[in-house]
Amino acid sequence: MAMASRDEFLQQGFVIVRGVIPPNDLEPLRRSYEKLVERQRRVWTRQAGANDPPGGVWETAGQPRLHVNQMDGMHDGETAAAVEFWLRDTVQGVSSELLAEEDVPPTEMMLMCNPVSDHGPAAWHRDFSPSLTCPLMAYADDIVETGPRYVQWNIPLYDDDVLWVVPGSHLRPNTPAENASMRRDLRVPVPGGVQTHLRAGDGVAYILPILHWGSNYSPRTRRTIHGGFARLTHWASSQCFEHLSPAAQETYQRWQRRSVGYMDDAEAALRAVLAGDAEKYCAALDRLQPGRGEKGLVKSTICLSKTARNIHLQRCRQQDSLTDKETRWVQMAHPMTLQWGPPLGQRFTAAEALALWQRFKVVDACIQGDHENYLPGFQERDTRYLYEEVPAQLTRANWFGSWQSGQLGA
Repeated sequence: MAMASRDEFLQQGFVIVRGVIPPNDLEPLRRSYEKLVERQRRVWTRQAGANDPPGGVWETAGQPRLHVNQMDGMHDGETAAAVEFWLRDTVQGVSSELLAEEDVPPTEMMLMCNPVSDHGPAAWHRDFSPSLTCPLMAYADDIVETGPRYVQWNIPLYDDDVLWVVPGSHLRPNTPAENASMRRDLRVPVPGGVQTHLRAGDGVAYILPILHWGSNYSPRTRRTIHGGFARLTHWASSQCFEHLSPAAQETYQRWQRRSVGYMDDAEAALRAVLAGDAEKYCAALDRLQPGRGEKGLVKSTICLSKTARNIHLQRCRQQDSLTDKETRWVQMAHPMTLQWGPPLGQRFTAAEALALWQRFKVVDACIQGDHENYLPGFQERDTRYLYEEVPAQLTRANWFGSWQSGQLGA
């Protein structure tokens, strides 16, 4: 298919793909997505509070956004094209090539709209929270070693030049110049930033956690398809697939069956840790992401430490005693970072959850500092979790050794 250069994608962290949507297909897709916008706006109007404007979220959000695959009860034959869009070779096929996967499924399917009142700009950021995932360089090292695990897209239905990116920033920490700029003002161009100029139907595919920015949104109509693809995915509901063609439904059902198997593999990895079986642990991780290298194993172990923490909170703590942050951790389902939320946690007893957390606790402690810190451009403020660097003592050998000694590097 070769619509996009994988080499450019890997080196720069993004690639612009022209003509993702052929001109003749734009109007039918606009109509399909606009039906969803109308239906979501009616929901937001009903949900508006006493002190909100009549349109609720539509009138107050800095970027009104539809979560297409979560809009239960709003899909029918008129909106099927908005969901089937994600099966196109120019999107799904290109994503599979960029990720070097044979058959990669979509994750979230969204639509970004222009704001009614607050026209931005937004803030520079990486789609990245250290307490939910791992330090930035764990991601970067894994990308260099075996390639990215996720590709994100912006595909506008109308001309769109909102998105800026910093080429190459997906593989490194913030530079001093970037930090200085963002500390002064998060809402102006940073050194080296590049504006993407997309015509209707073009697309930009990018690797998270690239540093990026939503600049001025302006009042003009914006309908930009947004979402991504990854080997590991999960949909909480399948209602948006019910009105698709039989072939499209079968494709999504195939992906959904596969996603259940991946949760089984995640459980197997955790049970291997309980059993102290390093070989089975590595085998389960390799089923989740074949070809994983040393850096990838460290990244996955950090992610699974968050999974073990969340299962411990779910199974060993009274739920009304959890903080708001802990409740979000427990509920979070994000298979790309090996988190499946409560359905995975329910597979473990309280005793198993406690034993699992005892094994992973040394990893969690290793990636925390002794005080809260913050770096500009990240989505989370004031956390003890490390933003960028992976401690040198966190290696495969030290992790397996800690099962006996209780310490990393002992």
